[in-house]
Amino acid sequence: MRILILGGTTQASQLARALAGRDDVSPILSLAGRTQNPLPVPIPSRIGGFGGVDGLVAFLRAEKIDLVVDATHPFAAQMSAHACAACQRAKIPLLVFSRPAWTPGEGDQWTEVADMEAAVAALGATPRRVFLTQGRLQLAAFAAAPQHFYLVRAIDEPAELALLPRHKFVSARGPFALEDELALMRDENIACLVTKNSGGEATSAKLLAARILGVPVVVVARPPGGDAEQASRLAEVLHWLEAHRPTP
Repeated sequence: MRILILGGTTQASQLARALAGRDDVSPILSLAGRTQNPLPVPIPSRIGGFGGVDGLVAFLRAEKIDLVVDATHPFAAQMSAHACAACQRAKIPLLVFSRPAWTPGEGDQWTEVADMEAAVAALGATPRRVFLTQGRLQLAAFAAAPQHFYLVRAIDEPAELALLPRHKFVSARGPFALEDELALMRDENIACLVTKNSGGEATSAKLLAARILGVPVVVVARPPGGDAEQASRLAEVLHWLEAHRPTP
């Protein structure tokens, strides 16, 4: 059974490890290539785009793919839309494997916004020390609010970093421990945290640290999901794969 995993997330790595070494499946992991040094995976992989929907359809047919699991980042809306359209055209079952969104708890001071521009506006006019943890993309939006100091954390240094006149860059890859998040936010005197609602446990400690320290959080909501089937646990994905195994 030929399985294409659209990856770049912890969920994709989990699935790759679960399928590695099995004789009854032939998985391949596809990465967008935005991270310079992706973590190694125990299955064959490819890096780079497909060339839109047409290119993905051609790849699915050329590689004789039976099933597709979209385990991309919850904010990779374009790739997910292309996967949905391509699978419909190629008549290949598609499953979205995504971690549940975070929800605010008691003591949280969340401001939920629709996009990064709204996140910038939510910071206000008064200069603040802001912790940006939304990754290296869409950083240019914060150039519209140069009065703030920005602590930027990402795996790779963003090309747009120079657009922020007052900033400090921290290169790091999760998971992050609560103690480390508390120490970082205290040392940098952070007054506000900005994050996408990516969900998952690898980077959730920052939200608990913000709650403990009384730091307000600006949370960018996820883009609307498509019509594909959804799963949030590895066991559900493995069950789906078996249920959709092609007839010999």
